[in-house]
Amino acid sequence: MIYLRNAWPINVLNAIKHVVEVVNIYAATANPLSVIVAEIAPERRGVVGVVDGHSPLGVEGDADIKERRELVRRFGYKL
Repeated sequence: MIYLRNAWPINVLNAIKHVVEVVNIYAATANPLSVIVAEIAPERRGVVGVVDGHSPLGVEGDADIKERRELVRRFGYKL
């Protein structure tokens, strides 16, 4: 397993993919995540999956959409 601190995964992901010893990449995120590991015997373990992300804090309503569009227009972007 590779743990990176103070680095953005997008900046190093391709370099890691090109290392021939790397078999799989399960997650590349700056968010907190959980790894599910199965252990069959003391010498045999495997990654079952990775859980990434959090539940959404809310749903964007019509007023939120209008506010977001006005904000990006103030920045000079056009929607």
